[in-house]
This record gives sequence, structure tokens and C-alpha cells, in this order.
Amino acid sequence: MAETADDLSAPLGQNTARAKRRFRLPFTGMQALAVLLGLLLVTFAGFALFNSNPFGGEPIVRIALPQATPGEKSASAAPAISEPMARSATKQAAIGEQKAGEQKTVTIIDGSSGKHQEVPIGGAVDGPDKAETPAPAMMAGIDPRLLEKTRYGMIPVIADGLKPFTAYAAEADRARAAKMPVVAIVVGGLGVGAAKTTDAIMKLPPAVTLAFTPYGSDPGKLAERARAQRHEILLQIPMEPFDYPDNDPGPQTLLTTLNAEQNLDRMYWHLSRFQGYAGVANFMGGRFVVADSVMQPIVREAAKRGLGYFDDGSSPRSVAGSAAAAQAMPFAKGDVTIDTVPTAVEIDHALANLETLAKERGTAVGVASALPVSIERINVWTRTLESHGIMLVPLTTAMLKSKSS
Repeated sequence: MAETADDLSAPLGQNTARAKRRFRLPFTGMQALAVLLGLLLVTFAGFALFNSNPFGGEPIVRIALPQATPGEKSASAAPAISEPMARSATKQAAIGEQKAGEQKTVTIIDGSSGKHQEVPIGGAVDGPDKAETPAPAMMAGIDPRLLEKTRYGMIPVIADGLKPFTAYAAEADRARAAKMPVVAIVVGGLGVGAAKTTDAIMKLPPAVTLAFTPYGSDPGKLAERARAQRHEILLQIPMEPFDYPDNDPGPQTLLTTLNAEQNLDRMYWHLSRFQGYAGVANFMGGRFVVADSVMQPIVREAAKRGLGYFDDGSSPRSVAGSAAAAQAMPFAKGDVTIDTVPTAVEIDHALANLETLAKERGTAVGVASALPVSIERINVWTRTLESHGIMLVPLTTAMLKSKSS
């Protein structure tokens, strides 16, 4: 009570000698907040360092892929794996399709390790997980001896001295062709677009050679139909143009940036798309065909497999001719592009130039696309050739005549 009385009687603002002491914490509020933030950061860092899930603990779904039966090659023949649940079924499950011609793949990302696995569906893919492409159905009239099995399918080969060039060249009166001027016409870009390809097959004379790209839903079926109508056929191999990749010929294009082994692997893919062709030709390729280092292996491989080579003449500096001469293989180069200007008047003018060249040199080769106006004007023109003393022949006949000359 005495202490209480003293406190009450003390003057305002002055402490007594025995004033009460207030309780104080050993740290400030800011220091406490800093400690809490530090603990949170340490906890987060430990979780990031020692957690094995690269996807940050997102919900997990278990995907079971069915096992393939023995002997069956299927994209589903893979073990069940854990996958992070996808955002719109695309981000974490990463089931995506890629097209390369008719080739598709499924990309699977392992939920534990983050490892990407490419699983092919109905075709082969580039990279370490390559697989064989199922071979297309055998076309009618194909000599099985002239085929070699690869992981992509069957490709041409020489057998018992017989070459695909000889076996698949269209019939022609070569003795007569040797004595008079001849003209060959190559219509290219076929296989993509069944309607235009069918028009070229059915409406053009059998002596016109047809060149197919390796693309389209079923190029083998159309190529088989062309051979049934007595056309000889070529395979056009996509090659790098000057404005690549803005102008992209298509999947598996041969590129100047790839080494010989890589380009040959791509070439095998193209060669396997169908059979029965007597030779190969460039499809685009303005940059590729002028580079000797990349062209030499391609032409050498074509010669090794008993094929001829046709240069469409679109690149004046092409080294294809000299490369083919070094291999002593059948070769021809396009002299006139018939439908550069796709009008009846200009096409007729180009065909007249082709006649003049044939009379001057003995052999001339024209190149065209399967435009309706091109097909119509070529048909009209070919009916007049005999009266002008010129013979329409398949490309292989023109190649052989040029070689003998």
C-alpha cells in the first residue's frame, strides 16, 4: 500500500525510485518477420533440390499402354508409365503427332525423370529411336529380285546383272529412234492430288514419262496405274531450294547442311515409297544440285542401284550431268519447260521450240506439270509430230540415244 501511495502522490511525469519495469522481447517485430521469411525460403529450396518430380507436384495420372502381342511391332508396345496430368491433354502428357509424309510419332514425357521418348506409329523417325517402316504392298509387274529390304521398306537394287533402269523402261522402237529426231516429255509433280495425276495417266500418250513425288496418301497405287497404262515412271527426290525453309519441298528433303550418310538415309526413305521406276529426278533443289559435295554421293548411289538420273533443267549450274558421267549412268536434262507461262499460246510456242531443238540436235526433252491446259496442248501437239518427222519417245529411249551419240 505504501508503494501505491507513493506512486499516486508522485508528481506527474516523474518516476519514483522503485517504479515498475515493463516486459520487453529480446527482438523486434521486423526481426521476427525476417526470420519467418528465411524459414520459408529454406523450406522451398530444400523441396526444389531434393524432390525428384520435375513437374512440381502436379496431379499424377497413371496411363497404361496395352502390350503388343509377340511378333507384333506397334507403338503401343511400351510399358505403363507415370505421366503428369496434362493441361488440355497436351502440356505434360505431351501426346503429340508429327507428320513426315505418312509417318507419325507419339512423344511421351516420363513423369518421374522428364525423359522424352519418341514412339513411331506406322513409320520411322529420325533420331536414336528409329524403327522400320512397314513395306508397302507389292506393286504388279515388279521383279522381286530387283528389291532390297531396308528399315523403310523395299528399294531398288541390281540383281544378276539386271538393272531397274532396263527392267522398267517403257517399250519403244529404239532402232527407228536412232535414225530420226526424237522428243521426250516428262510430266512431274504427280502423286499428290489423285485427280490431276489420274488425268495425266489416262489422257497423255503412253510414250510420255510420268514423274512422281514420294508424297500423297498412296503414291504406289497411282504409280502402279501409270505403269498399267504403259507409261514409264520416275521418282522425284525432294532437294533443298535456295529459299529453304520458306519454300519447303516436304518431309525428308535432302539438305546441304546434312552429311552424306544423313542424306543417303533420307534418300532410302524416298526410294521405298513405291517401286517400278526406271530412274530418279530432282524435285526443286536449286541450292542442292549445284553443290558437288552433296550431289556426288546421291548420284553415285542411284547409279549403284541401277537407276538413271533426270535433271529437270531448272538450275543452269547443276552438277548432276558431270556426276552422272563419272558413273557412266543413263542421264538426261530438261531442255524446255513447257508451261512456265500456263496459257495455250505460250505452251504451243514452247512445244515449237522443242521441235526445233530436236531437229538441230537429234534429241530434246521437255518438262511440264499436270495442269489441264498443259495436258490438252501436249495431246494436240503429239498428234502432229510424225508429220513433222519427229518421234515421241519415253525418256529412257532419249537417254540411251544421247549416251550412244
